[in-house]
Amino acid sequence: MTICKQDIIDAFLFRHACKEFDATRRISDDDFDFIVETARLSPSSFGLEPWKFLVIQNQPLREKLLPHVWGGQKQLPSASHVIIALARKTGFMRYDNDYVQHFMRDVQKFPDDAIQARTCMLKKFQEQDFALLDSDRAMTDWSGKQTYIALGNMMTAAALIGIDSCPIEGFALEAVEQVLSDDIGLDTTNWSVAYLLGLGYRKAPPARPKTRQDKAAVIQVIE
Repeated sequence: MTICKQDIIDAFLFRHACKEFDATRRISDDDFDFIVETARLSPSSFGLEPWKFLVIQNQPLREKLLPHVWGGQKQLPSASHVIIALARKTGFMRYDNDYVQHFMRDVQKFPDDAIQARTCMLKKFQEQDFALLDSDRAMTDWSGKQTYIALGNMMTAAALIGIDSCPIEGFALEAVEQVLSDDIGLDTTNWSVAYLLGLGYRKAPPARPKTRQDKAAVIQVIE
């Protein structure tokens, strides 16, 4: 399978944080399925997939969220699709809990000896290497960081097929989670909102050209 490198670079040049989408245009089901499939297939630490992706197509729910999403005042109403990424908290992600054990047994389909070995490895990682068991915040941050791998993949996949996106971190976390708890029964004990992602087609060209630092400023080769 050969993919043209320039096509990929062109997609990165095309992609920008779209400030407002064309509300009259909708992403096809086929294209949207392609985008979210790249999220589902994204890598994660120990392969435990500490995420869930809510597709918010309900307009009244978007309107309830809007007062608490200051970074998406134009994007939230106009996007063809809005995704809210959830990160699993300690109740799911601790090395010895039911979710992790079920995942290794029933999803990853490891034999018992491999599950035991990986559990010991994960225990050391969580207790010692990254001190994730010191606080629920530490575990949630670890899960949340992994959801950003899926975010990058979705935005790149969208750009490759000419679809715009905007990642949104500008929101009041507790308020957004309360709306989701009230409206869809989100269990905030075990889930935390990581980010929102708007997808659609730009209403206007970007106001400014893409800017990045020179390679020498961000890449250091240690030989």
